Amino acid sequence: MSVATAPGKIILFGEHAVVYARPAIAVPVFQARAQATIQTCRDPDVAIEAVDLARQYTLRDAPADDPLAAIIRLTCTRLNIAPQGFSVRVHSTIPLASGLGSGAAVSVAVVRALARRCGRELSRGEIAALAYETEKLHHGTPSGIDNTVIAFEQPVYFVKNQPLELFRVARPFTIAIADTGIAAPTKVAVGDVRRAWQAHRAQYEALFDQIGAVVRSARRAIEGGAIDTLGGLMNANQVLLREIGVSLPEIEALARAALQTGARGAKLSGAGRGGNVIALVNEVTQDRVERALLAAGAKRVIVTRVAGVNDSRQTNQGGESN
Repeated sequence: MSVATAPGKIILFGEHAVVYARPAIAVPVFQARAQATIQTCRDPDVAIEAVDLARQYTLRDAPADDPLAAIIRLTCTRLNIAPQGFSVRVHSTIPLASGLGSGAAVSVAVVRALARRCGRELSRGEIAALAYETEKLHHGTPSGIDNTVIAFEQPVYFVKNQPLELFRVARPFTIAIADTGIAAPTKVAVGDVRRAWQAHRAQYEALFDQIGAVVRSARRAIEGGAIDTLGGLMNANQVLLREIGVSLPEIEALARAALQTGARGAKLSGAGRGGNVIALVNEVTQDRVERALLAAGAKRVIVTRVAGVNDSRQTNQGGESN
């Protein structure tokens, strides 16, 4: 049996604009993980069980656009092994369609588990590239940020089609992640923004430029330890996301509740139209902001610590093989 895991992720800054070659900052969320378990069997096919979707099927019977079947086939091709004689069981504590990268995390976990079953260790870059192919099925025109930050399990500064940059976190900080409970398929929101961009290109390019400037300022603040300035940048990013058309009254209500109870900044994270709201908190405000978010309608709140790449508490190396 081979078991591997992968974390969730949140985008701190740069949603949507990242699809149009502006920068974004994303970090892993280790409090929520996807797990893949591979077991050897004598079946000439591959038995697939997606626990959280209550689905059991075989690779042969999977639809052509099934992301789980796709990542199994892609990984088997990369490893030069036949897609048969084993079962794949996936389970995740990452909420679905909430902007936490559930699809990419499942793909990364499957790649790791299959590689370890063969006694192979693919590089994080190779894993990210394989997962990106299935992200196209999930999201249509993905930026590549989800599969990248999840495969590398480190904070990243990401610009599409440019080399990955792992950036320095000078002072750890804390983010509360509030789930609106509204499913937010990324593919739909990204497609709507693309159509709006095509119809009003100059307006949207200007908005994307402004978001890019916010992201660059946020990187300077994080690398310089100026955490107190991040809240205002989060609020500025949220205003621009609202103008792009991906906020909702429920998102605004959660952001307002966080700010009114001591969060320094709050914004949606991910595609919008639901999903999550993130808030910058500290040890003094964390508990009351969490209570306020729940009272304002959040279905759950996860609190995560954003730290540097050398913080040993950040990663468990993606699980283990048995």
